[in-house]
Amino acid sequence: QKEPEGGRKEQLSVKKLRVVLFALCSSTEQAAEHFRSPPRRIQRWLRRFQALRDPAPPEGKYLSLEAEEKLAEWVLTQREQQLPVNEETLFQKATKIGRSLEGGFKISYEWAVRFMLRHHLSTHTRRGVSHPLPKEIQGNAGAFIEFVQRQIHAQELPPSMIAAVDEISLFLDLEILGSDDRKENALQTVGNGEPWCDLVLTVLADGSVLPALLLSRGRLPSPAAVPDSVLLESKEGGYGDDEIMELWAARVWRKHTECQRGSKGMLVLDCHRTHLSEEVLAVLSAAGTLPAVIPAGCSSRIQPLDVCIKRSVKSFLQKKWKERARELADSGCDAAALLQLLLGWLGEALEILRDSPDLVRRSFLVASVLPGPDGAAASPRRNGDVQEELIASLEEQLKLGKSRESPGKFPKNDDPAADPEILHRLFEGESETESFYGFEEADLELMEI
Repeated sequence: QKEPEGGRKEQLSVKKLRVVLFALCSSTEQAAEHFRSPPRRIQRWLRRFQALRDPAPPEGKYLSLEAEEKLAEWVLTQREQQLPVNEETLFQKATKIGRSLEGGFKISYEWAVRFMLRHHLSTHTRRGVSHPLPKEIQGNAGAFIEFVQRQIHAQELPPSMIAAVDEISLFLDLEILGSDDRKENALQTVGNGEPWCDLVLTVLADGSVLPALLLSRGRLPSPAAVPDSVLLESKEGGYGDDEIMELWAARVWRKHTECQRGSKGMLVLDCHRTHLSEEVLAVLSAAGTLPAVIPAGCSSRIQPLDVCIKRSVKSFLQKKWKERARELADSGCDAAALLQLLLGWLGEALEILRDSPDLVRRSFLVASVLPGPDGAAASPRRNGDVQEELIASLEEQLKLGKSRESPGKFPKNDDPAADPEILHRLFEGESETESFYGFEEADLELMEI
């Protein structure tokens, strides 16, 4: 059925779709900073697109469902490795997949936003476990869950010996730190280069949190300032993947298993940077620990640390950084002093996590690593409800507000004549609710259309 002409006027402009795509790939906050647009406005555009979008794209112009699933798998595996998923990388990959199709492939911002929403790939989702994965990797995830639960039951593994381990890499952009603008963006959790620090987190199915291992490049601060919950390793050239896991196995896992009087165990970990060298396998074998390697692309659904803990820890570290970034850069802070601050923030986050054993335990249930209390798996919807509850609970404890929009974040220009873009928006119909002082947003919602 042909859409009425009036409806077409309600479609978002290319400019707005581009902002929405940025928000879906990264976050509303990052899109707000990048495009100098308040988060509420971006969220409103997204809601409008969701309300207006067609159930399916026109025939013949876009990727097939099978091709889209391949692209969705790519997005998930990129994110697992903390590699960038943005407009550029998404369009490049989509074009590469689309080249193999007869008749070519039409790429557009509308298609890209639709694709991200259709495959539940927004970074905002708090109910990821309730959505199925792309077909092929959904099967892999199911086989993994069946294997893990069977081993836990057959070997009678105690919850204190069922662990999830994962890495968070932190990237420090010294160029941004030394520039005049946006120093808040110097610390990132996505990047292509060598990380500034690698953080290895380990949680247990009984709700315990083992010491975090922080691996840094460069000089160590004084050992006295390292929190009890963190083990620090540092060397000038940094560490390779094998070295990271070998240090973790020796310093964290071996120490833990020595206290467990020979119980068998299981270690849930992803398949990307956790290369299991002979040394690591020897430590796991000596400790009677079976490595359970999560299939590529499945971590967001079946890695207990991914369900709510890692995203909240990353947000907390970035929030702390943003609060201090400008004064740190202005004071010419060196790497050792920055590392000292990071250690303090980590100590805070881990203390809160250690005080939340029920949240850690429930992360294993929501990720389906453990069967439900009655032996049956909860429904995807129920798991989604619990995931949303866990994320909200941890964010509240870490004091992460839903919207961190602050006055002064977006520079106000009192003289419209000084900025032709403001005049253009006012007179070309692109002006938004917030431009009209004294009116409530709801009163002017229709003015956007």
